[in-house]
Amino acid sequence: MKHSVLMHEPEDDVSVAVVDLKAGTEARAVTLEGRYIDTVKVTEDIPLGHKVAMRDISEGEEVIKYGRPIGRATKSIAKGSHVHVHNIKSMRW
Repeated sequence: MKHSVLMHEPEDDVSVAVVDLKAGTEARAVTLEGRYIDTVKVTEDIPLGHKVAMRDISEGEEVIKYGRPIGRATKSIAKGSHVHVHNIKSMRW
């Protein structure tokens, strides 16, 4: 199976889709160096460039990408779900 999501750091909560993902797809996550991290079953369609939850994230919890917080979950996010403005508030604004 070729990778379909990229994780910047192995401890990140989210990965980035490098192709359009369809619900039910098994997405293989690798680091920038190509090291395998995990596989996650995508629960909804996720467009290229959007984030995928690599673990369950609780409402109010910080969301980690690039090894640091990028936002806070505005509702609970299940592993394999689309992570975007509908369920995360940026920490930059």
